[in-house]
Amino acid sequence: MAFAHSRRSFMISSAAAVAATSIGASGIARAQTKPVLRFSAVFSEQDIRAEMMKRFASAVSGDFTMQLYYGGNLFKQGTELVALQRGNLEMGNIAPQDVSNQIPEWSIMTAAYLFRDVAHLQKVFASDVGHQMKQMAEDKLGIRILAPTYFGSRQVGLRTKKKINTPADMAGIKLRMPGGDAWQFLGQALGANPVPMAYPEVYTGLQTGAIDGQDNPLPNVQNMKFYEVSSQIVLTSHLVGFDLLTVSSKVWKAMDAAKQKAFQAAADAAVGWSNAEHAKKEMELVDFFKKQGLEVYTPDLAAFRDFAQKKYLASDLAKSWPPGMLAKINAL
Repeated sequence: MAFAHSRRSFMISSAAAVAATSIGASGIARAQTKPVLRFSAVFSEQDIRAEMMKRFASAVSGDFTMQLYYGGNLFKQGTELVALQRGNLEMGNIAPQDVSNQIPEWSIMTAAYLFRDVAHLQKVFASDVGHQMKQMAEDKLGIRILAPTYFGSRQVGLRTKKKINTPADMAGIKLRMPGGDAWQFLGQALGANPVPMAYPEVYTGLQTGAIDGQDNPLPNVQNMKFYEVSSQIVLTSHLVGFDLLTVSSKVWKAMDAAKQKAFQAAADAAVGWSNAEHAKKEMELVDFFKKQGLEVYTPDLAAFRDFAQKKYLASDLAKSWPPGMLAKINAL
């Protein structure tokens, strides 16, 4: 009897242990099956937007495992969109110029002096105009645009000491611009001679004289230390710089409505924090660069704006702009 009781106790204990093991294994399996989202961006790990993505990753960690790649280490600048479309990437910080390479109508979002400031940028993307453009990207490219990620107004930084007051003064200046027609046209709209060059190569390009200058928001100039190989910064404020926090439509559509809402809310919160930090940083950096020995000044902005707008309106790019959209953006 004692043996039978011991045998029965042993069997019960064994069954409990097996059940516990099964439950534990099931829990581990569920944790391991949490979807992995790879995120690729060209900005560095020191960029404010890197902290933005860490905040986003933390907010969605209950549903997803985020893998964050910076500095173009996973996909080079300009290739992230194609990687998303091919299913080789789940999330990316995509330049609107890359979208316009595939959707000509999107070139309006890359035009110089279109957005007045970050508040205007956000207002446009929250409007019917923004909805129309985001839907166009989703329908034609298979990507879901979560938010525009502001990174400062683009300014011209030069290694040369030539004084710049109007676009005519930019004649002959070899100005680094990213590859792609929209970017190259932007360089022309400033009166410069645009030179395509990858972002990580710009410091060396300035150092060796392969280029005379670059255009970037002030936080980027500090992060990438371009000021070390420059003599002046011309505050042209020609483009409200932004990229697009994007997720593939396949990933987005695999979420239920509740997860989509939480995912979007996490993006809005992280991007909102980043936008505010960039605006604050820009105000501080003018003094910083002056202390580094650079000349920082504002040229004739009316002359630059007039030159750029005429250049765009006379170009083939403007022919693809949705009718009436420019007026709608200006009215917001």
